[in-house]
Amino acid sequence: MTDTQTAPILVLGATGKTGRRVADRLTEAGHQVRAASRSGETRFDWDDESTWLPALDGVDAAYITYYPDLAFPGAADVVGRFADLAVANNVRRLVLLSGRGEEGARKAEVRVESSGADWTLVRCAFFNQNFDEAFVDAVRYGMLAVPAGDTAEPFLDADDIADVVFAALTEDGHAGQLYELTGPRLLTFDEVAAELSTATGRNVQYLSVTPAEFASDLVTAGYPSEEAVPISELFAEVLDSRNSYLTDGVQRALGRSPRDFADYARDAAATGVWNLAVAAS
Repeated sequence: MTDTQTAPILVLGATGKTGRRVADRLTEAGHQVRAASRSGETRFDWDDESTWLPALDGVDAAYITYYPDLAFPGAADVVGRFADLAVANNVRRLVLLSGRGEEGARKAEVRVESSGADWTLVRCAFFNQNFDEAFVDAVRYGMLAVPAGDTAEPFLDADDIADVVFAALTEDGHAGQLYELTGPRLLTFDEVAAELSTATGRNVQYLSVTPAEFASDLVTAGYPSEEAVPISELFAEVLDSRNSYLTDGVQRALGRSPRDFADYARDAAATGVWNLAVAAS
């Protein structure tokens, strides 16, 4: 891109797992960043369309992350309206964070593809960072309870996602590309628990639960009940082995291999995030 040093790049969900990493990379590279979130300096709320146009004003490219998930009913239409508004306001490059094996996510992808923008789709496997953010207490206390059975998943690092998104936002050659991203190997949740046990030096176990049990756990952890049930159903749906295969998306986008889960777990453990003392403080 020729003018990213002067035109801001919009990052939606700038406090989220991938959004904050993308914003950091853009800032470090000297780009102007418009970091948008529901509580940030640039306010953006998918449920309040009056926040959309101010966020888009003057930007050249945008990273789109949808909350709570593209699989939720109506998400594709909302994302489509946003993409159309962006193009109408001279935003020429859109990068969409999407999910593997989700019918609703594919509908949103189609809406972005048909917007008229130079689009890139970044379709992702289950994030490594769920274990030190969403499931941090589960790891601390040694029990991962997820509705996944014995499914194997190609767990993906959020830093790899951010590197791909950064490239798509700032380099030529990524327009019209679908990058389906996975980690370098398949792991069951039992194997993930073993990796986490090695990294933390404590026993971490995996328990396969029903979607209803998982939803109840999410509510206990503070998720709104209207989100907990569809999230639990989505977990059960996509963790049914439909995504139990590897892809070369990271390699195609970046020319390197994706990060392994064991390296992620080791580095996360070194920060102390899973220490019981952290939970007690």
